[in-house]
Amino acid sequence: ERAASLGMENTHFEDCCGLTDSDNHYTTARDIALMAQELITRYPQIKSYTTIWMENITHVTMQGSKEFGLANTNKLLKMATNFKVTGLKTGSTGLAKYCVSATAEKDNIKLIAVIMAAPDYKVRFADASALLDYGFSVCRLYQDTTPPALPELSVRGGTDKKVSLSYEGTFSYLDTAGNDLNLIEKKLSLPEEIKAPVTQGKEAGTLYYTLNEKEIGSIRVLYDTTIPKATYQDYFRKTLTYFFSL
Repeated sequence: ERAASLGMENTHFEDCCGLTDSDNHYTTARDIALMAQELITRYPQIKSYTTIWMENITHVTMQGSKEFGLANTNKLLKMATNFKVTGLKTGSTGLAKYCVSATAEKDNIKLIAVIMAAPDYKVRFADASALLDYGFSVCRLYQDTTPPALPELSVRGGTDKKVSLSYEGTFSYLDTAGNDLNLIEKKLSLPEEIKAPVTQGKEAGTLYYTLNEKEIGSIRVLYDTTIPKATYQDYFRKTLTYFFSL
């Protein structure tokens, strides 16, 4: 059920250990990649553990304590690569053979490579490294760190005449087709004036991004503050303030 909730459409787990010899216990490379993505996205601190090469472990039982060294089975961590390996998980059984879900980073791009049913551990790591090399060679990341400056919007019928704006986040676009990312264009869509009330965090407009005349994404523009609709008392106070300031 959990696998299905992650979109792992071609997976059925009979148990949590993966050691079951059953025709009804199966998965795919794509589904393992989805599971890995969920883990590293929701719990990025996992990288602190999966990048440890060797650690001394103290095993405590009723018979006493015993210390032993535990080595990481992910040999990619020690292989010479053009990227930074961050994990993630190896596995092997007689039926599944040698498998690995490998994660790596380069130039702010994070990729996952999954190898299944390799004949030995050397092949699984060599193939994972080759996949990651290919991925990083075709991927280019665009991040807009300098979006257009946002104006203040005029507010009609509110307790304040203007409202400031901010972007919801930073726009990112991953290109795999070799496009010239310098050709990305931006178009800011905002109304000239808005009518009160205004709610902080609500959408005021949109910044659109296009490449080769095709829209590749957008980010929302939000109101920074809440501005209530002006009442008779608000107008009366403004009038008194105006006359007393003369």
